[in-house]
Amino acid sequence: MKVCGIIAEYNPFHNGHLNQIKEARELTGADKIVVIMSGDFTQRGCPAFMDKYERTRMALKGGADLVLELPLYYSVGSAEFFASGAIAILDKIGVTDALCFGSECGDIDLLNDIANILYDRKEELHDEIREKMKMGLNYPMARAATIEEMIPNSYEHVQAMSAPNNILGFEYLRAIKQRDCNIEAYTNRRIGSGYHDRMMVSTLSSAMAIRESVYETGELNRVESQVPYFAYDLMKEHFNQTFPIFEEDISAILKYKLLLDAATGYTSYVDISSDFSDKILKNLNRYSSFSQFCDLLKSKDITYARVSRSLLHILLNIRKDRMELFQADDYIYYARMLGFREESKDLLTEIKNHSKIPLISKLADAKNILGENAMTMLESDIQAAHIYDTLVTEKFHSATVSEFSREIVRV
Repeated sequence: MKVCGIIAEYNPFHNGHLNQIKEARELTGADKIVVIMSGDFTQRGCPAFMDKYERTRMALKGGADLVLELPLYYSVGSAEFFASGAIAILDKIGVTDALCFGSECGDIDLLNDIANILYDRKEELHDEIREKMKMGLNYPMARAATIEEMIPNSYEHVQAMSAPNNILGFEYLRAIKQRDCNIEAYTNRRIGSGYHDRMMVSTLSSAMAIRESVYETGELNRVESQVPYFAYDLMKEHFNQTFPIFEEDISAILKYKLLLDAATGYTSYVDISSDFSDKILKNLNRYSSFSQFCDLLKSKDITYARVSRSLLHILLNIRKDRMELFQADDYIYYARMLGFREESKDLLTEIKNHSKIPLISKLADAKNILGENAMTMLESDIQAAHIYDTLVTEKFHSATVSEFSREIVRV
């Protein structure tokens, strides 16, 4: 059995994702597809458009055999942490032969060049980036400038570093090298709209464009051509009942959390320096909404995405000491199942026979299986899910569903 991993958010699952799963099977010759998927909060620093269970159902109907949840500490982290957590799961379940990811450049060799620099010259790179940031460059620009100096004739490499899927791609490759794991990487060129494109085009628009369309119009029918029929059926079933959730829906609860922590500041949270903590405190009385506050806090050296992730770290209690502990403990303690295809039970058997970490199918059993640090990580996932359910309840006046009552999705 050959197993290919895909790392995704599916926020929501669209036609490009369906094509990618098909191409992953063809490129890698995989018999089974394992998806590592973000839970209810995403890497760009906002709540997911739809809850993780419906996105899991879409993925399984779209050809995935198994969906595992990427723990919160990594799903809302920088590209480096996002990639490191996901690759650690694929490595530790013991059955993954390949990784397939989409990229704007579609060139695995070019992305490997960048990954080699990130891995082999890590300390030198870190020092050079810090020096360039002191000169006023933000982190992405400083890193690109440093790579340009380290790779001869590097125009294509520098261009590649400005594209979001490429960035995740070379971070996946770096994480594979760091773990020295036997996973062969493949990339297929992203087609249709770019990751950040807000306008819908043809039938291959970005997830952002789909979300923007629903946000601006309040209508679902405009996105029907952009998603597979089964995804649209699920969206129709749950529209204005459990979704859509947008970044502005966390505005009130985030303001409350910022006020709650104001006396001590925010430096205990991941990605927040003392200067940035002071900036939040200084501007807190000007807070009116999540996006407005992100715009207010961003600067030439701190991007909007970095700000939104940082604020999400505060809301969800993503703490520096815990992140350091998890990293020191090799990132991952468990693989939590969100759903699987009934016809793929043989894959679960293979994982149970080869995995270095327990496969969690019932939360109620976790305390009997996991150690203290692992439970700390899992409890963060559970708390985040309950916060997300609170957003849904507040917006749509629906009953809150405990994470302990949720059943694994079976297709």
